Amino acid sequence: MSAEAKIAELKLDLSHPATPLGNYVEVVTTGNLVFLAGHGPRGAGPNGVWLNGKLGADMTVEQGYEAARLTGIGLLSTLRHEIGNLDRVTRVVKALCMVNATADFEKHPAVANGFSDLMVEVFEDRGRHARSAVGMMSLPNNIPFEAEMIVAIAPE
Repeated sequence: MSAEAKIAELKLDLSHPATPLGNYVEVVTTGNLVFLAGHGPRGAGPNGVWLNGKLGADMTVEQGYEAARLTGIGLLSTLRHEIGNLDRVTRVVKALCMVNATADFEKHPAVANGFSDLMVEVFEDRGRHARSAVGMMSLPNNIPFEAEMIVAIAPE
């Protein structure tokens, strides 16, 4: 199944790509590689509410997983806005997944799977990627999860 067909089947809203919160751009394309800046979990729509919380303190692994999935949806929205059609993706190459967690929290990979599972769900084997899942003592605006990714694309 094509990535665009899968997006439609899952009823994912990709109509509101992220806007920078500082002096940077959300995405840079060079050659066949697309570099996406860090995104966090934000609800649908242009005024979507940011999720916040810390894993190991006030969020469960399951809630973190959902925050990671929501972050992935935001990244897909920005990616589609940049390249026009997600069927151009030949591979999700690399992801850096950051989990806002207490010092004793140890389930970072289980949280990051919310992001990774979505990429595989949408792109199938092309969505399998190298990944780092690391803990942070804090993230901007107390978001529970942030991810950035590198994607390879086919020419137009």
